[in-house]
Amino acid sequence: MIISIGCDHIVTEIKDHVKQYLIDLGHSVIDVGTYDKIRTHYPIYGKLAAERVATKEADVGIIFCGTAIGITVAASKIKGVRAAVVKDVQTAKYAKKTLNANVIGMGGRVCGIGLIEHIIDEFLNAHYQETEENKKLIQQIDEMVKEDYSQDKGFFDEYLARWEQGDYKDES
Repeated sequence: MIISIGCDHIVTEIKDHVKQYLIDLGHSVIDVGTYDKIRTHYPIYGKLAAERVATKEADVGIIFCGTAIGITVAASKIKGVRAAVVKDVQTAKYAKKTLNANVIGMGGRVCGIGLIEHIIDEFLNAHYQETEENKKLIQQIDEMVKEDYSQDKGFFDEYLARWEQGDYKDES
């Protein structure tokens, strides 16, 4: 299986661990970053990982930020992506079996690495169980995205420039 992964700077070490874990399981991994602990803008990596799934370069995506909420919301904006925040095994299995989720987001600050590995195993081993109800539900969800929101390179240039100018500050 080809798996696209991405994260923000808060959980880079978790993404790196998961990348090696997936490789050790025999999967191919597309790592869209980030690659260090330098503060970054998490929607960039949610978008990049999700686009690899939407374009069929990857079979599924796994994304991380502190809670998984922000990066997963960003990923879910890409047409063709059904992203789910998962914090337990049951949610991961439900997301795949019932909603045919193709991207899962996990919070590195709320899930330990053992749980993350277990969630990944269950998600990757689960299979979509199509029913008329599920099919109709997924169709309704997919129809909510009326346009292709993928952007050309440079979509985040304004935000990256503001970042470089120091406009974004950590709030304590």
